[in-house]
Amino acid sequence: MISSLVVFAAGCDFLDPLPNGFVTEDTLGDFPSYIRGFVDKAYEKMPTTYISNEYLYLDAATDDAVITSSSSVMHKYAKGAISPDSCPFDSYWTRDYKSILYVNKFLENNVGKTTRYLVDNANNALLQKYLQGDAFALRAWYEFDLLRKFGGRSADGKLLGFPIITSPVDVFNTDPESVERNTYDECVKQILDDCDSALVYLPEANRDWLGVHSTLDGASRWKRFDGVSIKALKAMVYLYWASPAFNPGGDQSRWDNAAKYAAEVMDFKLTKDGAHGFDPSKKFTWLWPNETEIIMTSDWASNSNIEKLFYPEGFRGNGSYGASQNLVDAFPMANGYPITDSRSGYDPANPYVGRDPRFYSTINYNGRKVERPSNGEIMYQFDMTPEGNDVAGKVGNSLTNYYVRKYVNLEWNLNDDKVNTQPRSIYYYRWAQMCLVFAEAANQVSGPKATLYGYTPVQALTYLRSRPTNEGTPGISTSGSDPYLDEVAGLGKEAFDALVRNERRIELCFEGQRYDDLRRWCTPDSWKEVLNVEVKKPVFSSTSITYETVEKRAFSSQWLPLPYYDANKCGLVQNEGWESWR
Repeated sequence: MISSLVVFAAGCDFLDPLPNGFVTEDTLGDFPSYIRGFVDKAYEKMPTTYISNEYLYLDAATDDAVITSSSSVMHKYAKGAISPDSCPFDSYWTRDYKSILYVNKFLENNVGKTTRYLVDNANNALLQKYLQGDAFALRAWYEFDLLRKFGGRSADGKLLGFPIITSPVDVFNTDPESVERNTYDECVKQILDDCDSALVYLPEANRDWLGVHSTLDGASRWKRFDGVSIKALKAMVYLYWASPAFNPGGDQSRWDNAAKYAAEVMDFKLTKDGAHGFDPSKKFTWLWPNETEIIMTSDWASNSNIEKLFYPEGFRGNGSYGASQNLVDAFPMANGYPITDSRSGYDPANPYVGRDPRFYSTINYNGRKVERPSNGEIMYQFDMTPEGNDVAGKVGNSLTNYYVRKYVNLEWNLNDDKVNTQPRSIYYYRWAQMCLVFAEAANQVSGPKATLYGYTPVQALTYLRSRPTNEGTPGISTSGSDPYLDEVAGLGKEAFDALVRNERRIELCFEGQRYDDLRRWCTPDSWKEVLNVEVKKPVFSSTSITYETVEKRAFSSQWLPLPYYDANKCGLVQNEGWESWR
């Protein structure tokens, strides 16, 4: 069989960024735009939409959501029904290694660092520096993507990562017998080394107020890596490495480093970005790719894909995706107490009254109205009752009797003469994410209330629980107090960790985080209980609400399988639970 990576065998394919029959490997140095193209092409391959198997649909492999189509490969994966030749993650392995090969070509023998791109010496030196930093940053990003997707444990208990490749050679095809998986720790070291190399060359931040040349830095680099985003990446790498699944020895220094780099990003946002527009007490929006919440963003586009995915057929959508009752139950009440606490005021007969404001900006539920913000027009009202337009089971509706509101442009209506669309991008790293990394990691180091690197875990969660939603609704405890948060903090590390995990679920839902979170929090003895759960939905009658199982997760492993063809061709050790894929 042909390897899934054959598409980037060594040779002319390296010239893909700007193909030209006159350019060969021998004459490449005469064409600086081609050399720069290796970096540009690697940027182009980064994801740009949440609608994919590594973001929205990945959340539907957890207890947070359900994909409507039974033929969806991610739907099948969540139910334990994929085969070796239909894994939904193989394409990311290919993408990541192809991008790594591009940047390896740029870095080989310092060709990218020494190429002259511009006539002006000072500007040329600046561009050389930034491109070199871009290359190291991109390699680190794609390596971490490989690690968090395909890192895992072998049948004999070894923690393994991915094959580290730092030269521009497609060893998967030219010398497959030489390829082997590096250990998880070795992969972490490689990623961190590349991050540190990137920090040598990149500007502190891609901000106009830091720039000196409008065409080379500042806003012109907004969608590229900078020092702040690299520190965010390092915080993420350490967070995963510190987690129970990958830290059997309980190395506290990993948690400490995760907290350290998250705090450095938080400090930059609060102080330097804070002097130029960022305010953690203000709302943010998903519909503006220059939002001050952002640490790093993807390229953007304006379209109606999100609205069509999330709205039912009755409002001109296709109901392809539904939030779960499990996720709805994770949202506390407006006073901050979970719905299971008698002090919360939760009424099972009126479950959507008095909830955490974040619930209303995230979920559309039975009876909810879609109101146009600009003039208050009621454009639609959800009806999931037995005879309602939007009830589960009808064609074009979700399976869960819930619809997603997060990311949605509330001015959108296909019945308008001119449909309003807004730009969207992926927020690779954002303020809320770093607060959550810090809260989780710092709590493990010194507990909920202790100051570490200038902040406390309680303070990090307060930023998120108290701020307005992205629709401007005031957050929990606008009076400035959050008694439940304070109470949990007083109970110690374990109780506070459970709260942090729930806050991650709420804040990062539908961002492709929960699946990886659940896996990294698992141990060899707990993963089945954590991953293989029943996903619930509400069922409405004229007098009551009951709850039923929509489907049950049925994973055969805590880990993803390595791509079938490359694992076989190169003799790679497969992750535990997928040995039959050899």
